[in-house]
Amino acid sequence: MAAGNNVQPSRDAETALAAVRGIFRAFVTTIVPEAASLDAKGWHELEGLVNDMLRDRPASLQRQLRLLLRAVEWLPVLRFGRPFTALDAAQRTRVLSYLQNHRLQLIRTGFWGLRTLAFAGYYGRAEAAREIGYAANRRGWEAVR
Repeated sequence: MAAGNNVQPSRDAETALAAVRGIFRAFVTTIVPEAASLDAKGWHELEGLVNDMLRDRPASLQRQLRLLLRAVEWLPVLRFGRPFTALDAAQRTRVLSYLQNHRLQLIRTGFWGLRTLAFAGYYGRAEAAREIGYAANRRGWEAVR
């Protein structure tokens, strides 16, 4: 996706994250701390990009994604006595580190999928591309010369 594209979040897929929006945002801000400074427009663009990526995925995969986010929310209660969204940044990082290195491949795979969505949503925004100096060009490396 080119940085100059004017991304319009899909309206028909907004429900993919709607039920777990707060958990997803906490996850994203833990993975990409800079996301904490996003305004409403930035979050709308990020979530729109993620929803667009999920739109053509099977409904069962979207349900699994929501289930995983709910698990991320409630698993920390066992260790910290509070859900993920109520933890501080260091505690959230510990929880995600545990999931990233979990002995069960299914959990690791789910974590890495969520992480990929978080990065794609944040860095796929035109504003983020400008901030990091990304300037995609159809000519590839020829444009640099």
